[in-house]
Amino acid sequence: MSKKQDHDYSLEAIPSSAKKGFLSMLVVMLGFTFFSASMLAGGTLGTSLNIDKLLIAIFIGNLILCIYTGLLAYIAGDTGLSTHLLARYSFGEKGSYLVSFLVSATQVGWFGVGVAMFAIPVSKVTGIDVNILVLVSGLLMTATAFFGMKSLTILSIIAVPSIAILGSISVFKAISDVGGLSGFLSIDPTGSITMSEALTLCVGTFISGGTLTPDFTRFSNSKKTAVSSTIIAFLIGNSLMLLFGAVGAMATGYSDIADVMFTQGLIIPAIIVLGLNIWTTNDNALYGSGLGFSNITKQPKSRMVIMNGVIGTLLAMFLYNNFMDWLNFLNSFIPATGAIIIADYFLVNKCKYTKFENTKFNNININAIISWGVGVLGSFVLPGITPINSVLSAIITYLLLTKLNNKSYIENDNN
Repeated sequence: MSKKQDHDYSLEAIPSSAKKGFLSMLVVMLGFTFFSASMLAGGTLGTSLNIDKLLIAIFIGNLILCIYTGLLAYIAGDTGLSTHLLARYSFGEKGSYLVSFLVSATQVGWFGVGVAMFAIPVSKVTGIDVNILVLVSGLLMTATAFFGMKSLTILSIIAVPSIAILGSISVFKAISDVGGLSGFLSIDPTGSITMSEALTLCVGTFISGGTLTPDFTRFSNSKKTAVSSTIIAFLIGNSLMLLFGAVGAMATGYSDIADVMFTQGLIIPAIIVLGLNIWTTNDNALYGSGLGFSNITKQPKSRMVIMNGVIGTLLAMFLYNNFMDWLNFLNSFIPATGAIIIADYFLVNKCKYTKFENTKFNNININAIISWGVGVLGSFVLPGITPINSVLSAIITYLLLTKLNNKSYIENDNN
């Protein structure tokens, strides 16, 4: 495919000339992890745990995410391939369509929900018609996602420090309003959850999106850059979002930083934070979904981004009102796909994939499909941390089936 047609290399490995250094990758990954849903999860944690357990849950939860996404980042840094192209090695070419469809459909849904999450509160404050806000914000987000990694980098450079600074100001004000640090630390939890449930919440908010980590880290100029930028982003970005949500909920009763700011009279900063937060999240969702449908249709990512953005925008209010539970349900199906990619690369192929352009893939690897099904089942029936159950079930099943049926699912045209 010509680079003039597709600057994001939807159907090929990233060439050396397009690779980026640590700082560029870090700002993109930080923008990726500044996820508004994490603040809502943080709100539940903050009102259900004391401060010691809260900090432990956030640290361990993000450590688990770092391991999962870090492994995927390493693979992408080595191969230069997106999640969807990596899936061809383990699932087969047509088998990878399952991965692409699951991830992409979910991301388009979350894009629509995100547009509505911005439009509804802004409409309440400003009086602007919500449908106009949905249309304008959806089209703007689609436009920046259309231009790919360059736009994602520029947007993240603006958004990341803005969210961090304004969010921190709001949090300090919230703590001050409840009598300072001593008053804040004396707040008793109004709910109660176990540490296992807390970790499930921390990990579950981002493990599905984290499966798309290779879509971004494939641009890294080395495996070290890919892994380090990913780990730092999750330890800082996702932890901040969880903490913002937790502190806001404990001090004001609201877990969304924008709602906290509205109650504090910081209306303009709230709109800025809400807009930038959702914009970075939605652009990454649209970018990843574009790559996924590109893998299925063999069309350039840019065309798929436009299609997905239009669909997500038109269905935004419908998705927000009807599909949030369904989208969360779909998220249960995704972690097992990343687990199989990890197992296939590290444990089955010993970190040695043939070059993508020299590899002829079989259509379907039935071992991967069965293992994915077992992983999904594990997420629903096993006790403990739900996403971890899914990942471990899928990995163990895949290794067992591969051992029993030890045949290659790729044919090399040229080694």
